[in-house]
Amino acid sequence: GKFSKSRGVGVFGDMAKDTGIPADIWRFYLLYVRPEGQDSAFSWSDLMLKNNSELLNNLGNFINRAGMFVCKFFGGAVPNMILTLDDKRLLARVTLELRQYHQLLEKVRWVA
Repeated sequence: GKFSKSRGVGVFGDMAKDTGIPADIWRFYLLYVRPEGQDSAFSWSDLMLKNNSELLNNLGNFINRAGMFVCKFFGGAVPNMILTLDDKRLLARVTLELRQYHQLLEKVRWVA
């Protein structure tokens, strides 16, 4: 049903941690079902369904397609890249953004 902190309905941080489900799975699911202006409903079966169908199937399909592309067009080996100055600038920017993203994620980690 709908989460309600006042009524104690929902899966809260300590409960989520005790499930043993990795934090990244929770992050994916909560971002996937986040409400746009109303309460969101939660069910364990929906968590499992979204994880299996949306995350794992799509990720597996992407990895499979990438592997088949490499096999078909590059003989099964990713060729060495020759990076231009613009490529290096882009990689530096992406690296910076990822570091900042990870720092923000770390700030919301559970403290035992």
